[in-house]
Amino acid sequence: MSKVYVDVIAEFTKEGTLFPIMIGWRDGRKFEIDKVKDVRRAASLRAGGVGMRYTCMISGQEKYLYYEDNNLWFVEGRE
Repeated sequence: MSKVYVDVIAEFTKEGTLFPIMIGWRDGRKFEIDKVKDVRRAASLRAGGVGMRYTCMISGQEKYLYYEDNNLWFVEGRE
């Protein structure tokens, strides 16, 4: 597996918490995040790298979205 860097639309709450709202895929498709189930600092054991891991529900499927310390977002790719 590899890291697939994605565009993310996110918002900061008034408490300063960062929440992703939508993912922009590299082919131009956009996926709305229905729900963020969990946020924790974690490593991607499949693609490598570490950062804040957002466990997201997207179209009924659970996906991990990572926010690295270098301010880039990635998902675990299949390649």
